Amino acid sequence: MVRTSRLAGMTWTPADIPDLTGRVAVVTGGNGGLGLVCVQELARTGAHVVIAARDQDKARGAEEYVRARNPAALTEIVPLDLGSLASVATAAETILAAHPRVDLLLNNAGVMAMPKRTTDDGFEMQFGVDHLGHFALTAHLLPALLRAEAARVVTVTSTARFGGGPVDPADPHLTRGYGPWRAYARAKWANYHFGLGLQRRFEEAGVRALSNIAHPGLSNTDLQSRTVREGGAGWLGAASEVLATRSGMPAALGARPQLRAATDPVSRGGELYAPRYASNGPAVRRPILRRWDLGTRIAELWAVSERETGVVLDVPRP
Repeated sequence: MVRTSRLAGMTWTPADIPDLTGRVAVVTGGNGGLGLVCVQELARTGAHVVIAARDQDKARGAEEYVRARNPAALTEIVPLDLGSLASVATAAETILAAHPRVDLLLNNAGVMAMPKRTTDDGFEMQFGVDHLGHFALTAHLLPALLRAEAARVVTVTSTARFGGGPVDPADPHLTRGYGPWRAYARAKWANYHFGLGLQRRFEEAGVRALSNIAHPGLSNTDLQSRTVREGGAGWLGAASEVLATRSGMPAALGARPQLRAATDPVSRGGELYAPRYASNGPAVRRPILRRWDLGTRIAELWAVSERETGVVLDVPRP
């Protein structure tokens, strides 16, 4: 039986996740941090979880961690480097060969505020990994998602998006005026617009699949520490690491918005889940500020994404 979420005003927790037995979930970056929490909770409730990750040693460690706490957990590892379109295509082929139906795709993986670098395909690294890699993966997995009874795609954004503007179609890779935080903000705007745009396409096609977005607030994971190790993020990178260590939520709490976005039975799609108090607090639905130019921004992002990746993401009618 599918359980409904707790009554309004009460705190949502992973105990509210319905029985996912027989469902297939794909979690990018599921080998650590928020992604690992998602793998653990989805497997705990019966889902077969694909850990799609670049670092295979870390992925095997994550799988051992999950199975040690739940010997009945159904997990598998699929190599995925979001900074390589070839790797993305191969990962999707592997998943599709094993799972004709995918019920949940959690676009969780990402990098933050790194020095200027490019992906294997020449994309600015943060835009390439955080958005373009996920755009291509979602497009490749779309047939399996549409075979599910009511699939759900969740894309992780950040409040950091407010620190920059939308993607510029004439310069999506910031060849002019690159800054680590500016690039991160634009990548997170892309995640935001992608999640909303995908929901629009689902609705226009008349399919039952849903697309939500989520942001974890300030969570104490390795993301901030990695940013500092990478160098180039300046004093803001060091400050974010200190803040995350001292006042950030543990990963188990930071993952709740995306877990709720992925599993809450009453979600209607096109919704944003986030901590109640912006950077902290229980996972709640937050209002989406729909600017007058939202449709234009989404259309621009779609055109740029298809142009750069060479992958078309078009949702067919049933």
